[in-house]
Amino acid sequence: MKAIRQCALGGAFLFFLITACRKEMVNAAEKRVLNDHDTVFVHPGLLHKQSDFDRMKNKVDAGAEPWLSGWNRLITNSHSALAWQPNPADTVYRGDDGVHGQNYGQLYNDIAAAYATALRWKVSGDDRYADKSIAIMNAWSARLKGIAGNNDANLAAGLYGYQFANAAEIMRTYQGWAPADFARFRKMMLNVFYPMNHAFLTRREKCMSHFYANWDLCVMNSILAIGVLCDDRDIYNEAINYFKYGTGNGAVANAIYFIHPNGLGQWQESGRDQGHTTLGIGLMGSFCEMAWNQGDDMYGYDNNRFLRGAEYVAAYNLGDSVPFKPYANCVGVVQQVISDGGRGNDRPVWELVYNHYVNRKGLAAPNCARFAQKVRPEGGGGNYGPNSGGYDQLGYGTLTCTLK
Repeated sequence: MKAIRQCALGGAFLFFLITACRKEMVNAAEKRVLNDHDTVFVHPGLLHKQSDFDRMKNKVDAGAEPWLSGWNRLITNSHSALAWQPNPADTVYRGDDGVHGQNYGQLYNDIAAAYATALRWKVSGDDRYADKSIAIMNAWSARLKGIAGNNDANLAAGLYGYQFANAAEIMRTYQGWAPADFARFRKMMLNVFYPMNHAFLTRREKCMSHFYANWDLCVMNSILAIGVLCDDRDIYNEAINYFKYGTGNGAVANAIYFIHPNGLGQWQESGRDQGHTTLGIGLMGSFCEMAWNQGDDMYGYDNNRFLRGAEYVAAYNLGDSVPFKPYANCVGVVQQVISDGGRGNDRPVWELVYNHYVNRKGLAAPNCARFAQKVRPEGGGGNYGPNSGGYDQLGYGTLTCTLK
């Protein structure tokens, strides 16, 4: 309880600092040039490139498995329907601030719909789904002015920032998205999401292990995705550099902070619970894939450190025994044993990891392979419960990530 109180106090102070510098960050973001920097980005080039969409379409048109099963999971999800109606807000609140009701479900549901309808357009070629995806994003960019609440607002800015950017990156090639509307969407990402992301990653605390890995990771994903979407190499590099050298728990050497003699890498949140641990695999996997599509190999960084962590997490959540090194941080958290809370948690995150390491690189990832088979075909937001945890990842990896 002492550690929890310390975290709460530290979190409140951090949120105060982020709020205080928000105006300065927005002004700086507004001055950023949206033209290409030194190196041209690949577009579309976040979680999916055009070659990925070509593969999906060809496989679904041929009725090939498991792509067809993944496609059917997509088109039976209500978020991919043309009947979906956006529900934007001026301010999104996540976390009880004692004044405002939490309404962040409006955002994550609409993002799930914008992404799902974007996928349906790319695979089917039916422009009605493109128009629906754009209508959702236009509704939000015309209205959203801020994200607030308690310290959990940073989770909203991170998770929904990278997801929204992914939907927009898919749709940027559609001629039906008016240039002015696309520019307004990018401005929203720079002015609403990025300042909070940047302030969180550049925080200076005496105890940088104060936040668990998934906090940094969702923010890193958002910064990386916004950098690509807005053609800003400086923003993109900010995320890449933090992955390699950051002081918080999202940096790869801190997220996978101990390599056991058997080669498995212990995940930083393993003594906390398995829901957050598997979330971390999904977030680091998304980060690595987005970077890969821009020519940066974070999957292989530090001798495939992410693979070692993913194999550890997969093994334990599949029921295997794994070694555990006791964990302690600077705010008094001490974890002597691995947590079985949420053990076996099913998230749609394993196809991406498995397909990269096994089918793309030819490496052994037996535990990830078993988990991918267990959850196949992966669904998306709405297929894993109504609460926010079911929307922490975009999903549909069987359709989008299966290579062969």
